[in-house]
Amino acid sequence: MKDTLKHKGLRNQLADVLEAKGIEDATVLRAIKNIPRHLFLDSSFESHAYQDKAFPIGANQTISHPFTVAFQSELLQLAPSLKVLEIGTGSGYQTAVLLKCGVRVYTIERQLELFKKTSLFFKKMGYRPKKVIFGDGYKGLPEEAPFDRIVVTAGAPEVPKALLSQLKIGGRLVIPIGFEEQVMTLFVRNSQKEFVKSEYGSFKFVPLLEHKN
Repeated sequence: MKDTLKHKGLRNQLADVLEAKGIEDATVLRAIKNIPRHLFLDSSFESHAYQDKAFPIGANQTISHPFTVAFQSELLQLAPSLKVLEIGTGSGYQTAVLLKCGVRVYTIERQLELFKKTSLFFKKMGYRPKKVIFGDGYKGLPEEAPFDRIVVTAGAPEVPKALLSQLKIGGRLVIPIGFEEQVMTLFVRNSQKEFVKSEYGSFKFVPLLEHKN
């Protein structure tokens, strides 16, 4: 598949749709306009790639709705050079949005099939996260902590304590919490022990799975 002028026009239209739905962050909208989402999908979905829909990507996982990706990214309040941990690399689309926003990304994927596929795709496309790790997102990445921002791209029944502990003071964690349906939740770390929690409505994600030893 190629990236054509038609694709670019569809991306501009998608960004307009997301803006109409309430996305205000100009940097995030610019990233949506610049990233060829159709290349992150199976070719059979190409004609639908710039609709605000989720699609399967293998290993019982999905690529999130563009609105969800943009909404999580906006909640993070990204700024150049921030250190960001992403839990759930998936197709790599959210990773690409983060990178286009100028941050340093460390991303973890627990599905080996997706880890291998997406790692190769990043190299082919020239996306350069700081690290792409095959591992357990519940544990975070303690050896690289603390992080300015953490984003979880799967639904968790509760917030993993390891992720809260790996957040810098002043840092933001965005995570969907719940079982069948999730509530988008933001934690801001105000001090060593104080976290301020805010909720932002219902979303639907695949579950965040924990490695069972």
